[in-house]
Amino acid sequence: MMFRSSLFSLITFSAGTIRSVSGLSSTAASAGTKVAGARSLGGSDLVVSEACLGTMTWGVQNSQEDAFEQIDYARSVGVNFIDTAELYPVPLTAPEWRAGATEEIIGEYIKKIGSERDELVIASKIAGFLPNSAIAAARTVPPTDPPPNGRLDDKSVKMACDASLRRLQTDRIDLMQIHWPDRYVPVFGQTEFKHDNKREDSVAIEETASALRDLIDEGKIRYIGLSNETPFGVCEWVRATEKLGIRDKLVSIQNSYSLLDRRFDSDLAEVCDHYNIGLLPWSILAGGLLSGKYREGKNPSPNSRFVKYEDYMSRWSPATASEQTIHAANEYSRIAEEAGMSPTELSLAFCRTRRFISDAGSVIVGATTMDQLKENLSPFDGSTATLDEDVLAAINEVHMKCRDPSCSL
Repeated sequence: MMFRSSLFSLITFSAGTIRSVSGLSSTAASAGTKVAGARSLGGSDLVVSEACLGTMTWGVQNSQEDAFEQIDYARSVGVNFIDTAELYPVPLTAPEWRAGATEEIIGEYIKKIGSERDELVIASKIAGFLPNSAIAAARTVPPTDPPPNGRLDDKSVKMACDASLRRLQTDRIDLMQIHWPDRYVPVFGQTEFKHDNKREDSVAIEETASALRDLIDEGKIRYIGLSNETPFGVCEWVRATEKLGIRDKLVSIQNSYSLLDRRFDSDLAEVCDHYNIGLLPWSILAGGLLSGKYREGKNPSPNSRFVKYEDYMSRWSPATASEQTIHAANEYSRIAEEAGMSPTELSLAFCRTRRFISDAGSVIVGATTMDQLKENLSPFDGSTATLDEDVLAAINEVHMKCRDPSCSL
């Protein structure tokens, strides 16, 4: 056998422990709140589960009923962490897309469970620079017409937070993340920084951080996270939050990370280790390509992402991805089969071997069906395996031959 069983922590905190290390209420603590693979996010007192429930399909590929079922199941296996965004659902090109629809679904769930809200860690994200943004327009009721530009200035950040609080039907957001920067950076599949794309009018990081500090002081948010950031950006955020006296509130970064995109290993791992910023990896299955369901001879569901939205995440879509990307995905599927694992289990187990996730972060896991969700959460329930050195060696051999193929187009 090429893999071995791992230790697993399903921790029930006593009331005293929870008061000292987490944000859970004493009511939840006295009931014995179970958090699977509990860890402190970025060294903070925000205790989160090893897996985080992703929500970006809720409102397009998934109904409110689907979402409630997913949350109930995730909570039943010890997941206390839910990630969303004011932008969600995706893709934005879907006919039924509406900014904030996912937050509204979560808000209805929060309303339903009442005081049990205190058992959950809710994370959301504020959209960055985007001209004529329907996302920014949706911060008001009715939406602003014509749509304003999406920016990260003081007023926009505070409007975004208030809109998310309204949709989520809660009095605070535990982790508020900046979805992407206001300044120009290559994001969402772009990999090359282009000097000529820089904008002189970019909102200063310190102004954005100052707005978030005000929201912390008002009790509307508890912690700050980044997303789709660069080493330069992280260092600038550290500098700004230190100056503002809220350095301890900057706890996480949400960037792309998977077997097909390991840039974090060399680009950001060092800086995040030094500053104790945990990674919340998104698209760990490369949009589903690493699940194996799109391999030749397979028959994916008509509701599968790359069947329904062929051009979405084109770098990973079987119809548009490079030959290198498809080859690497097939090689990882082969390694999984030889190890007696599914391709999904291999991808998720690999993320568990990364210290920048296992020590201070959490793995974002999403699904469009309950069967997918159960498989995606299975590596975090203590019944499956972690990876042996020979499996890791096989993974690294493929990686060295085909390094981050979807990022080299």
